[in-house]
Amino acid sequence: MHVIFWILSQDHYNLVQYKNHIASALHTNHFKGLSQWMYMTSTDGHTDEEIRKIYNFKNIAVVGMSRDPAKAAHFVPKYMIEMGYNVIPVNPSAAEILGRRTYSRVSDIKSEVDIVDVFRPSEDVYPVVEDSMKKPGIRVIWLQEGIHNSNGEKIAQESNIDFVFNRCIMAEHMRLFNDD
Repeated sequence: MHVIFWILSQDHYNLVQYKNHIASALHTNHFKGLSQWMYMTSTDGHTDEEIRKIYNFKNIAVVGMSRDPAKAAHFVPKYMIEMGYNVIPVNPSAAEILGRRTYSRVSDIKSEVDIVDVFRPSEDVYPVVEDSMKKPGIRVIWLQEGIHNSNGEKIAQESNIDFVFNRCIMAEHMRLFNDD
């Protein structure tokens, strides 16, 4: 079986075919960065049914929620509010977003939290997961599109917390629940 990738180089596209040697090719300078790109083109192993069940949880802490309406970290949680979810903003630089009190960390939230939805770069995920572990009742850590952290995934799974990555919580909701 051949795997074919289009790779953008400095001045042109190269068609590269691999057969059984993908891993060793990724370690060369020519393919630097491709490993992360390949990984992020896939998502976690959740089935549609498993993702649907996650939406039964209604309390979502959104880490990195933004005041800027043009950013996904604003309009995605706004959509979830419109769909009936209780969204709790986590942003240490804002007092309030969308009329809701913000918190500096997930562990500071006094009310129930089921899902921690993360809008932070991959390298910032581990401390978010670590902090979330201090909050009893967390069922799911959800990392938005393009975000993954294997160390964060490991400690979440060790604590029996479901870990979703490289998926938009709004896009998945629309795909699974909108009949349009």
